[in-house]
Amino acid sequence: MAILFNDNAIKEITRQKSQWREQVDESEDNAEKVFETLSGLPVEPIYTPADTAHMDYLNDLGFPGQAPYVRGVHPTMYRGRTWTLRQLAGFGPPEETNKRYRFLLREGATGINGVFDYPTLRGFDSTDPFARADVGRGGVAIDTLEDMRILFDGISIDKISSSLVTCQPICNITVQSMYFANAQMRNIPLDKLTGTSQNDFLMETAITISPELLPPKVSFKLSCDAIEYCTKYVPRWNPISFAGYNYREAGCSAPQEVAFVIANAIACSEELIRRGLSIDSFAPRLSFFLSAHNDFFEEVAKYRAARRIWFHIMKERFGAKNPRSLTLRFHVQTAGVALTAQQPLNNIARAAYHALSAVLGGAQSIHIDGYDEALCTPTELSSLTALRTNQILQLETRVTNTIDPLGGSYFVETLTNKMEEQTLSLLGKIDEMGGIVNATETGWIHQEISNSAYKYQQAIESGDMKIVGINCYCMEDERLPVELFESPETLNIQEQKLVKIKSERNKPGVTEALDDITRCCEEDRNLMEVIVNSVKAKVTQGEISNTLKKFYGTWNSPIF
Repeated sequence: MAILFNDNAIKEITRQKSQWREQVDESEDNAEKVFETLSGLPVEPIYTPADTAHMDYLNDLGFPGQAPYVRGVHPTMYRGRTWTLRQLAGFGPPEETNKRYRFLLREGATGINGVFDYPTLRGFDSTDPFARADVGRGGVAIDTLEDMRILFDGISIDKISSSLVTCQPICNITVQSMYFANAQMRNIPLDKLTGTSQNDFLMETAITISPELLPPKVSFKLSCDAIEYCTKYVPRWNPISFAGYNYREAGCSAPQEVAFVIANAIACSEELIRRGLSIDSFAPRLSFFLSAHNDFFEEVAKYRAARRIWFHIMKERFGAKNPRSLTLRFHVQTAGVALTAQQPLNNIARAAYHALSAVLGGAQSIHIDGYDEALCTPTELSSLTALRTNQILQLETRVTNTIDPLGGSYFVETLTNKMEEQTLSLLGKIDEMGGIVNATETGWIHQEISNSAYKYQQAIESGDMKIVGINCYCMEDERLPVELFESPETLNIQEQKLVKIKSERNKPGVTEALDDITRCCEEDRNLMEVIVNSVKAKVTQGEISNTLKKFYGTWNSPIF
């Protein structure tokens, strides 16, 4: 035990705090005002050693790189290696996004963070009637292996790590297969590839739902197929990034964000163990994607609490022994939902504060939003400004000089403990429902997110939550001070490529490739084992998705 304070000192501090509080309450102007975090956790006017007197330093905090990893997953943290600058990019046809990737890499980005358009994310070809209006919007359009070749043309994918924002498993099972197949065709062994895929079944079934959804159990199977495949053949790849960021963008609170990603990770771990894998064979490559929202200290506490919760679950529930299995590693994106279309240059300041919370919380990689993201796809200037913000934070502010600088703050430690309590309570409820897949099928997850989103929006509209430019300090007759990005022509380009590929490909080979996928479904085998080869026959993403939907059927999300 390494208790920090003696009982007599704590009693005296508690007594004097009560006296101080009585004096302050008598003169406080805001006696009726409620102080709480963005997620509703109460906040006291001051914190003292009495608030953390029960804590055992070595067991509850420890040192960086040591259990329970609250103070960071690496012994030297940013003194040894700073976070990866991974700016999100993707729009239009792959030819245009390839130019943006090269631009960001030339300007100092240290990894690729590729986002895909709405049809690609949902498993549709660009020419599908459900998809045509959204082609090239919100990301890059990928229909075939040829598009993947163009997207990474001239980029050393055996040296640069790539994050594929393949949110939905129905997208990931094909697009990630195309990435691997493209590497094989460039004679790059799969074990040389580094990167991350998002591959989160909650994205498909609860967050960014679309027509003709796969049922939750099927989407979850596809997600686990990709994890299993990478564990066997692509050992340096993170095959899943539990997308808490997107849950938060949909309206979750901070404790819900952490609880839902960890519940998802628990379910994946149980499934992969059922398939015969040992926990330490795949857990080191489970990664997390979290948001950095407006409440600075709550975000720092969230990251610290998440690491402690993950450590205890991996160690006590699954018996993991590999230290990398015990450490929660995460990428952070600054909160897009916190940006405003009004006075958009204010978003540079917002995103910088968001990113600082991620740094002080110990993130492994960070994307900073462009100031125009509430209005459009980021322009080149907006993307460059975001990258420079990341670089200024890393190189000029000296926040990297010491590890976990807010550790030991009575407030931050108390908030970390409260965040842990709230998250564990939610995890207990999900366990009682039989796990995250069952909780999704019943609509409980949808209802929880909806309730939180409604509360957040009400607070803004009532003025209880101040947002500069929205409900205070508004500017009448504001003139937009930035140029808006115009998406390049995409549909015609993708349509022409699809017509050409379909007319030139070997039709019996296509039929055989799709039959192989159906047979794999019937035999309940790992689908990625088959699809990595199927895409080489120039099968399109839509054809693969339709084959899966024909076999498994589709699902309507719960109405609430």
